[in-house]
Amino acid sequence: MSMETMQPTAEWDGDADVREALGRDGLTYKVWGADWCGDCREQLPAFAAALDAAGVPADRIEQYPVDDDKRGEGVDEYGVEFIPTVVVERDGAEIARFVEEEPVSIAEYLADRLAERDERAQA
Repeated sequence: MSMETMQPTAEWDGDADVREALGRDGLTYKVWGADWCGDCREQLPAFAAALDAAGVPADRIEQYPVDDDKRGEGVDEYGVEFIPTVVVERDGAEIARFVEEEPVSIAEYLADRLAERDERAQA
């Protein structure tokens, strides 16, 4: 099932480092949201455009619409309380998570978390 809010509204013109981080092989994006949600309508189209610009194939983007009570597939399993929530996984393990709102875009926030993870792994 898909959400209208996950349709890119325009081309993404963000930072090349963000695009590179999001487009890495082996990453899967699990996106919880709803077309009725104001935060989702505001943030998810730009995130979808960033994923598109990064060349992330559709089969690596899983969409999980929730109802008015924020109930839906995977909500309990992943502890989703607020939307939008985006979980990034590699080999089935969670490596980054965006929840509801941050001072930067979803794409920038996740790219920063992925970069921090890489830095810790190299230390």
